[in-house]
Amino acid sequence: MTPFFCADASRRSAEDLIGSAPAYETYLFIECPQPWTVNVWDSKSVPPNLKAFVESTSRSRSDSSGVSPRTIKVLAIAADKPNPSRKARVLAFHRQPFPSGGYTRREFRVNLEKVAPFLERYLANPEAIRFSATDRPIRDFFVCTHGSHDKCCARYGNPFFRQARTIALNLGLRDVRVWQVSHIGGHRFAPTAIAFPDGRYYGALDGESFAAIAQRKGDIRCIQNVYRGWGILPRNVQALERELMLQSGWDWFNYCVDCQVLEERPDFVRVEFCCRKPTGFSDCYEAELAENEDKTVYLRGSCGSEKVSEFSKFSVRKLRLLAPSPITYHP
Repeated sequence: MTPFFCADASRRSAEDLIGSAPAYETYLFIECPQPWTVNVWDSKSVPPNLKAFVESTSRSRSDSSGVSPRTIKVLAIAADKPNPSRKARVLAFHRQPFPSGGYTRREFRVNLEKVAPFLERYLANPEAIRFSATDRPIRDFFVCTHGSHDKCCARYGNPFFRQARTIALNLGLRDVRVWQVSHIGGHRFAPTAIAFPDGRYYGALDGESFAAIAQRKGDIRCIQNVYRGWGILPRNVQALERELMLQSGWDWFNYCVDCQVLEERPDFVRVEFCCRKPTGFSDCYEAELAENEDKTVYLRGSCGSEKVSEFSKFSVRKLRLLAPSPITYHP
């Protein structure tokens, strides 16, 4: 019997990846030695207190006011070589309020056994914790290689991670780091990755598309087939952001955006969408997006699933420029 790979099935169906980026307020990446088990927090290298911390953050949490929900995604990471230091890297990314360009970034080095109590203190009062500052911007690409969770992430994620590391090195991209990361979702898009501090998701990556994205130059149309969406936006609006990105070119990655939902139904959404440019001007649009039945696919969502699921897609139906104008938003 021919083995089933969910990523192969997705590619054969010509599935459109857009609209599959999840949204979290906070991401925590913790350097944990491999190998990783199916549930990465059951791995031998993970201290019991860290596993307990992750389990507690996976449940509903509230901010200090006790009112607003706060969503946190905790992931394990590994570099290309084992870390000889006893101190693990901890990276924290917090979503910026609208108008937003993505996430703020902080980095720490903490003994792995002390990561859990450290993060409890940090989440209680992030501003009270000192963090490592750098004199240059850093972009982190987290490539899912969690093969024990889904075999496509081993089959496609592992070789792509090595390829991406080599590309970044050969191109001399000192501001780019490439990491292995535990399960980020979307096995069927393997090799899949998240880029920070913007918080954009990608899938079905290859060397050519990664080089273009990492350098932010080349043919912007490569985004069409590898872009899953921007995690700061609702899934049913992510197709709009891709459309504007394709129109604007790589400059789009320097813009901040704001999105206001004006009307929403299960198969339809109308929004006002504004982008603020570094030049000091904002373009505002009104857009309608609707479920596109021609793009709906029926697939097994992972290699281990026996159930076929329906994956509906949204497309831009109407797009109208309201006004290019001087800055109307203030960070």
